[in-house]
Amino acid sequence: MRIAVIDDRPADRDYIAALVSRWAKDRDTAVTAVPFPSAEAFLFDYSEDKNFDILLLDIEMGAINGVELAKTVRAENDAVQMVFITGFPDFIAEGYEVSAVHYLMKPVDQDKLFSALDRAAANLVKSERRLHVTFERRTDYVPFSKILYLEAQKQYVRIVTEGEEYRMKASLAETAAQLDEFFFPCQRSFIVNLRHVARILPDRVVLKNGAEVPISRGVAEKIGREIIHLF
Repeated sequence: MRIAVIDDRPADRDYIAALVSRWAKDRDTAVTAVPFPSAEAFLFDYSEDKNFDILLLDIEMGAINGVELAKTVRAENDAVQMVFITGFPDFIAEGYEVSAVHYLMKPVDQDKLFSALDRAAANLVKSERRLHVTFERRTDYVPFSKILYLEAQKQYVRIVTEGEEYRMKASLAETAAQLDEFFFPCQRSFIVNLRHVARILPDRVVLKNGAEVPISRGVAEKIGREIIHLF
């Protein structure tokens, strides 16, 4: 999970980021808190990388305030969760316009921020289906769209995503039961996410990032038909 902390006051920004890290540790959830000193700085990065799950937004900033930033992001992204953080209650009504999860007053209370983050995380699971991946006493919520393929490895399942790999203690069948119709069992030990298939060969599929996943004999035609059906 990636959380942007956007505040033009360094002390407030560092304090919120520290609370986010504390929340992540308390919930055994892998979180990257990315700080930004202004709305402009965030939008510059966001234009290249939209992989943010939660925005913690100060409202009183420079040329672009938190509400204006929220409206810009919300115009193209319905899933990202937003929490406003401010010293003034004047913008509460506008927060509802962008479906903000919560409106927190400074100085931010830890328990109230934790509650807001819990709600935001729950909303993320509802808005885009995610696989709960438990590994090394941690839990990640991995969007289905980010998963490339899964591989059975004895008592474990290897989950390969766009950014990293996980090794979870579970069977491939148990994990497959949680996935959607885009995941296709292409071999006894492999399930491929059809969202990422770029080319189908007799013995393997080539994914959009160049990775290759083996398939059983006679499966290539079935995969082709399934892709045509789904897309």
